[in-house]
Amino acid sequence: MAVVETRALTYTYPGANRAALRDVNLTIEKGEFVILTGPSGCGKTTLCRCFNGLIPHFYSGELKGNLNVAGFNVNEHTIGEMAARVGLVFQNPENQLFALSVEKDVAFGLENLGMPRDDMRKRVDWALAMTGIEELRERAPHELSGGQQQRVAIASVLAMQPEIIVFDEPTSFLDPLGAQRIFEVINDLNKKLGLTIILVEHRLDLASKYANHVIIMDEGKIVLDGKPREVFTSEKAWLLGVGIPKAVRLWRAFKDSGMVLPGVPISSEEATQFLREVLKR
Repeated sequence: MAVVETRALTYTYPGANRAALRDVNLTIEKGEFVILTGPSGCGKTTLCRCFNGLIPHFYSGELKGNLNVAGFNVNEHTIGEMAARVGLVFQNPENQLFALSVEKDVAFGLENLGMPRDDMRKRVDWALAMTGIEELRERAPHELSGGQQQRVAIASVLAMQPEIIVFDEPTSFLDPLGAQRIFEVINDLNKKLGLTIILVEHRLDLASKYANHVIIMDEGKIVLDGKPREVFTSEKAWLLGVGIPKAVRLWRAFKDSGMVLPGVPISSEEATQFLREVLKR
C-alpha cells in the first residue's frame, strides 16, 4: 500500500526563476526504508518539505501536481495535521532541541496535542527505550554529544507515533561510528515498528545495507528509482557522481576486468563474502 504518492509534482520557491522540483512522479510503499540521494541542490530537502506540509503551508511559492501522504492530500491538511503522521528529523539536532531536559523535549509534541499526563508518560518512556537513551532523561540536551542529541531528536519525533519518519542527513555532524549507531536505531524503527523511513543521505557506504528502495534526484527530477543493487550499478548513477558504496565500486572493478562474478555486494560484510567467492575461482 502506497503511503507517499506524487504525480507531476512541481514546485517553485517565491521569487525563483527556476522550479526546485520538476514533474516528480514517485510511489513509496508502507514499511519501506528509502534512501533519497543526489548532488547538492538537486531538490531532496524541498521534496521532504512537501511530505509534511511545510510546502505549501509554510513555504508559499507555487505548487502544482498531486501529492498524497499517509492517505491525505497535503494541500487540504494543515502542518499540524500532517505532523501527527509524518515526522521530520533535521540535519542538526540542535535545531529541534530547546527544553531543559531530554524528557521535556520528547514530551513537547505530546503536550501540544493535549495528551493526558499518564498516557504522555508512557509514550515518552517508550520512545526513550526505543532509542536507547533512558538514562539521559534528566540530562540537559546541550550537555550531550552529537550522537546523543540526534537520538533525542529521533525520540521526540517517535513519541508522536507517526507513520512516516523523514531524516534529512541526520549523520552529517557525526563521525563514522556515531553515524553507524544512528543508522542502527533508524533500522530498528523500520524493522520492529514497521515505520516507513525516508532517509536523505550522502554516506551511502553505511546506510545502503539497510535500504530496500533508493531514489536519486538531479536538477529537481527523479532520475533513478528502484532497488539498491539496480540503482547503484546503473551507468547513470556513476555519471551523476553520487556516493556509490565502496562495495559496489569493488564489484565494478572486477567486472571491468572481465571476470564472471557472484551477486553485487552492498555492504562491507557482503564485500568480504564477495572477495572470498572471487578468490576461490
